Amino acid sequence: MFWIGDCFVNTIRTVSDTKRSFYTLHARPINSVYRRVVEELMVEMHLLSVNTDFRYDPLYALGITTAFDRFMLGYTPAEDKDSIFGAICRAVECDPQQVRSDADRARALTESTDGDAVSAWLRTERTFDGDDILNDLPGAIANNPRFKYSRLFAIGLYAFLTAADTALIEDEDRRRAALEQACEALSLPREKFEKDLDLYRSNLEKMEQARLAIEDALLSSRKQRERRQQERAAAESSGDTEASPVEEATDSSSEPSTS
Repeated sequence: MFWIGDCFVNTIRTVSDTKRSFYTLHARPINSVYRRVVEELMVEMHLLSVNTDFRYDPLYALGITTAFDRFMLGYTPAEDKDSIFGAICRAVECDPQQVRSDADRARALTESTDGDAVSAWLRTERTFDGDDILNDLPGAIANNPRFKYSRLFAIGLYAFLTAADTALIEDEDRRRAALEQACEALSLPREKFEKDLDLYRSNLEKMEQARLAIEDALLSSRKQRERRQQERAAAESSGDTEASPVEEATDSSSEPSTS
């Protein structure tokens, strides 16, 4: 924001600016079932990036990569995923390599320890060797009354906790207890935190169901096409070389669209 003459000009990027930048950076079409996931992630990152209370940290980075990787599982063509992720990050003016690097560092750190150590770290009762940024993070969050909580931070913290103690994924009682301790240690809104994670897990299940439905439809379509080709080949070998118009029309439109 700046002044020109007697006018105050707002230079904060809009959601439209971010979307326009994304589709310039990644010009290939996005499969329809994933388009909403991509745009919601991008809009959420945009709104956080323009919030004056928001501060980037490794758990937020872990939340971004975890959400993207889980929701984009099975995306085709697979080689487009890196381009999409990079375009999302660059569209909100952050470095995709830095986001990946910070997320990987956080994940590797917690995978090398256990749930008790992570709980102690959250209470600032222990530190991890050689990572001052993460060591300072719990205190910086808990002592900041203006800390900008976000769903992506919640996903990152959840990924951090479950990497140290994988039993939390299946054991609801232990998971609830661990999340409650985390919220208390970091002064996070517990109800909001749990609601966001419940919705996240629910959406993952829905996305998996949609992905499996697409795979089943593609497999069924492929089998039907192969069967028609075999029938046509058998007819040609017996002297009946004309395929019916209905068969030709059905064959050309049998593959379900995913874009």
